[in-house]
Amino acid sequence: MHTFEELRDRIEQKIAEQPYALRRPDGLFHPISYILSLGGKRIRPTLTCIACEMYCDDYLPAMEVALALETYHNFTLLHDDLMDRSSMRRGKETVHHRWGDNTAILSGDAMTIAAYEHLAKVDKDLLPVLLPLFNQMAMEICQGQQYDMDFEGREEVTEEEYLEMIRLKTAVLLATALKMGAIVGGAAIGEAEILYRYGIHVGLAFQLEDDLLDVYGDPIILGKRIGDDIACNKKTMLLIKALNMAEGEEQAILHEALSMPESQREEKIRVVTGVYNRLGVRAIVEDLMDQHNTLAEEALSELSLDQGRANVLRGLVDTLRNRKS
Repeated sequence: MHTFEELRDRIEQKIAEQPYALRRPDGLFHPISYILSLGGKRIRPTLTCIACEMYCDDYLPAMEVALALETYHNFTLLHDDLMDRSSMRRGKETVHHRWGDNTAILSGDAMTIAAYEHLAKVDKDLLPVLLPLFNQMAMEICQGQQYDMDFEGREEVTEEEYLEMIRLKTAVLLATALKMGAIVGGAAIGEAEILYRYGIHVGLAFQLEDDLLDVYGDPIILGKRIGDDIACNKKTMLLIKALNMAEGEEQAILHEALSMPESQREEKIRVVTGVYNRLGVRAIVEDLMDQHNTLAEEALSELSLDQGRANVLRGLVDTLRNRKS
């Protein structure tokens, strides 16, 4: 089987070969080439190819599915940046910041069509199986994004609501990548479902880890400032736990900090982090993350294929986790 790096490089090459630069008008297709060229870890398409290779010793049958998923994923980033009014993505200007809101909307729409163009190239016998999976994933990501926006205007969000939001917004794409790749590789539906369940728990654990790293990570390794989630009162599992646990003076300190303006950004991060530390929130979220990692491992152990092949997936996920922290 190929390594993560080998598959990622081949996916990068395929993305670079896409003829967006040749299509007209430039104002529609240049932004698509631009956002796809910004890189990223290419986790989802690589997982698609690895899952395929686990069952048929070849990643090529899954390449068009991988490109469909990566194109759709980048479309969601383009529109997310617009909704969040973000000016930077992977160290570069966001599409809406560089070309304007209208272009970001229209180019994003074109990317969804391009994603389905890739999907339409799969084996015609598999399309009736893969298309509903892709559609379900696409709709669930939209649902997750709406929940995320809804939470911004709410003072109270439950832990269950938050986990469901990150399942929809983040985990289902990773899980669908594994499931679709396995199906293209010839896996039985039951096997593909196990990989989907594995992907859900890995995705949840990854997002909980992101919550932790925003507060406790190394800014040099992460390549970004620490505390952005705190600065904008983002409903993370850390904040939800703290709001549920804080009482008396601690509660007053937390609420006062959350009302601090942008001009007091550093002080706000310091105070809220102090509340987290005193309440022991970090250890609680780490434990929840470990629970989902354990559930993921239990799912992977249920696969009927040789566990040596499953170990390739284990090793990949461990490598990605280590790179984040």
